[in-house]
Amino acid sequence: MLNALTVDVEDYFQVSAFERYVDRDRWDDYPLRVEANTDRVLDLFDTFGVRGTFFVLGWVARRRPALVREIRDRGHEIACHGYGHQLVYRLGKEKFREDVREAKALLEDVTGHRVFGYRAPSYSITRQSLWALDVLVEEGFEFDSSVFPVYHDIYGLPGAPRFPHLITRSGGVIREFPLSTYPLSLAGRQFLLPVAGGGYLRLFPASFLGRCIREINGREGEPAVLYFHPWETDPGQPHIQAGLRSRFRHYLNLEKTEGKLRELLSGIRFGTMSEVFAALNGEGKGLPAAPDGVYS
Repeated sequence: MLNALTVDVEDYFQVSAFERYVDRDRWDDYPLRVEANTDRVLDLFDTFGVRGTFFVLGWVARRRPALVREIRDRGHEIACHGYGHQLVYRLGKEKFREDVREAKALLEDVTGHRVFGYRAPSYSITRQSLWALDVLVEEGFEFDSSVFPVYHDIYGLPGAPRFPHLITRSGGVIREFPLSTYPLSLAGRQFLLPVAGGGYLRLFPASFLGRCIREINGREGEPAVLYFHPWETDPGQPHIQAGLRSRFRHYLNLEKTEGKLRELLSGIRFGTMSEVFAALNGEGKGLPAAPDGVYS
């Protein structure tokens, strides 16, 4: 089964974990490492002959348009990560619209191709910001990958479907590809373990994540999604002075990320998000509608 390989293209100082410690008005004062790190990711993907979906931050695209064109020219899918990496539920509806509209237009201008997909910074489409789905439909997006059906202090939409599905809004329909979770039972209680990547990729052994993805594919008959950021392959990045929890979330096992990616890419079949949707359609497996009440 084809699984979605995704990269959230942002730099090390732009992450939500450092939001309290890095003044966004001073982002231009920090040395950019996103270009070199993304080039290393592109070379890694070439080594394994895989293509992925790159959710690019508009701020990065404005400063490094050649990088966005290179990603596209090397056969990957360009999607939108918003412009300024602000949590959706803090932006509010109209500022969110401005943010995604500016980023989408910029990416389309840089590449000369339409942008169909969106992923919220830190998966911040939650119960507080379901209006964002209406905005995405109205702004011409065809798929989203922002829903993480788990409990978390920054993101999460518990109870949402775990696999690709359709969300109907007043203005139309959008396809949702949620971040992957694995069902576990502990002390007689069921819970969902996040296995989609990012910090979880750095925390868990690659062999364990690979087993979870294969069981999602085999036992549940569904595709999984893997995500990471270019800065997660860069253990030499400058260190931000921040709180213990923020530093733990950001710097844990950076030196192990590339090796884990190599292990997963060598044993699991990956492609772009659009390719996964097309494969599901080709198998006659139309996307189910989200159950009533989940997104209302």
